[in-house]
Amino acid sequence: MSEGRPLRLLGLHGYRQSERRFRQRTGALRKALRGRAELVAVSAPHPVPGGGEDDDGDDPPRGWWFSGPGTFEAGEVATAPAGLEESLSAVAAALAEHGPFDGLLGFSQGAALAAMVCALRARGDPRFPVAFAILVAGFASRAPAHGHFYREPITLPTLHVVGDADAVIAAPLSRELAQHFVEPVVLTHPGGHFVPAAAPQKKAYLDFLDRFCPGQG
Repeated sequence: MSEGRPLRLLGLHGYRQSERRFRQRTGALRKALRGRAELVAVSAPHPVPGGGEDDDGDDPPRGWWFSGPGTFEAGEVATAPAGLEESLSAVAAALAEHGPFDGLLGFSQGAALAAMVCALRARGDPRFPVAFAILVAGFASRAPAHGHFYREPITLPTLHVVGDADAVIAAPLSRELAQHFVEPVVLTHPGGHFVPAAAPQKKAYLDFLDRFCPGQG
């Protein structure tokens, strides 16, 4: 067991989620990390237009960027993606206002955003003082305007969590993202599009996080 304070992770939710929705869907993960890491989520700045049946008014579904006017598809080669700069600023503000944080934990579009933050951090961007990231169901943006994030191998340590049965972000997309990092750790699970927290995944999370525990290394 590590000594000292738990690690602090900034959580970045998926498209059409929010801080509250992400918190509700990561209860098992937070329980698995109890005493070792604290997960603090933040909402994306952009409400998704036409929230639909899952929009309760006070907590609309949100996104980090759009590949089309008010829409998002992970595989779309978006010629005019919108909203990313505002989201990078929102992450920087959360790190400054609620920090310090040790790392990021992103899910789906939030994992794609976290990978971009890792790239900026690896280049020395002072807005993003994080040491590692856990990327669940992540992918690399297909938008040409975002290509610069992936031109150089990203040196931040990462754990990539890949669902073999993920029908939203197919496993090859998450594996492709991992290949943009130097020495990524890849964890596969048999499930779909969610943040897994069963015993095998719990061990993998804790083994990875142990590398960054205060007072160790």
